[in-house]
Amino acid sequence: MVIILAYTAINIYAFCLYGIDKRRAVRGAWRIPEKRLLRVTWGMGGVGAVMGMHVFHHKTLHKQFAIGAPCAAILQLALLMMIA
Repeated sequence: MVIILAYTAINIYAFCLYGIDKRRAVRGAWRIPEKRLLRVTWGMGGVGAVMGMHVFHHKTLHKQFAIGAPCAAILQLALLMMIA
């Protein structure tokens, strides 16, 4: 149960980061570094990242995100199913 709650929290955090970065991009403000977005994505935030990319239309043309985030999400969900 704790694993599911932690996984959910990380994905909500990832989703919010993509939304915040998109808002900052539109406003021309200081951005969240891509390294941080990728770290969160691969640090069990793949599902939130994919959802954030599509909801906010953000980073969808960058190959490292467009390919990496779905791959991260699939691997993370497979891992979660194996341990749960």
